[in-house]
Amino acid sequence: MANEKKDGILRETGTNEIEIMEFTINDNLFGINVAKVREIMLSDTVKPMPHVHPAVEGIFKPRDIVITVVDLPKYLTDHECPKGPKDLFIITNFNKMFIAFRVHSVVGISRISWQDIHKPDNTISGGVDGVTTGIAQCDGKLVSILDFEKIVAEIAPQTSIQLSEVDALGKRERSTSPIWVAEDSILLTKMIQTALVRAGYENVTMFPNGRELWDALCQLEGSDDLESQVALIITDLEMPEMDGHRLTKLIKTSPKFRSIPVVIFSSLITEEMRRKGKEVGADEQLSKPEIGHLIGILDELLKKSQKTQKGGTDQ
Repeated sequence: MANEKKDGILRETGTNEIEIMEFTINDNLFGINVAKVREIMLSDTVKPMPHVHPAVEGIFKPRDIVITVVDLPKYLTDHECPKGPKDLFIITNFNKMFIAFRVHSVVGISRISWQDIHKPDNTISGGVDGVTTGIAQCDGKLVSILDFEKIVAEIAPQTSIQLSEVDALGKRERSTSPIWVAEDSILLTKMIQTALVRAGYENVTMFPNGRELWDALCQLEGSDDLESQVALIITDLEMPEMDGHRLTKLIKTSPKFRSIPVVIFSSLITEEMRRKGKEVGADEQLSKPEIGHLIGILDELLKKSQKTQKGGTDQ
């Protein structure tokens, strides 16, 4: 059984836990997955850059790498906030990029279950335009978990999923193979579904988190023709209620469902996360926003799965 020891606490991969780093902006409490954070440092001198998004302060070079700095208070409030000497930079690494986010303070780290993070309704999240991906309760306080992928996609659209990668694949055959996708970001849900349909995968079902996909899968427990209803599953890692590692583990330890190919498609595919994904049985793991690579992997896994099913039928 795969385990890791961190901060004196033994944790098993796939237990549906997350560590949230809490920080403040104008006394409001926000959160980020610790897995995205590489370092926290005092704010530094930033070199402004021309023709950038209003929330981009510029760049700085803490050591051997140039990092873009995002003024998170300005992004969230739409107006200039005073910059103080006690401001901090949260240095992040996701989508294969290093980005620094200015915040006013860091409160601490809480370890909670994804079950305790709830998807906000549209009146709170703002729908497609919102950047709150979940609401968590940490030490009795409500924390808004921000959708940092959405923030970066708005600031630098070229770093997000590009439909041109799909178009570059050329003319493709249409496929009715049923693909299920668990993705909590409203923006990425639309982009992934659009890309898959454009690539020829016409039968795509989207779920806002791993819990809802798992519950739907359990409804097929007694089905004699599972492959015609779910041919392949794509899952994000960070999702309210149930994360991608937990979902993958449940699928791959189920005698009924373990033959379904599972692809983890996440902004957090580091070496550590890749190891965790392998431990819970993922068939493939890809980093966002590589949508062209994802489609190629889907083609291969579905072809392999169909050959296996045909072989089993012929026997």
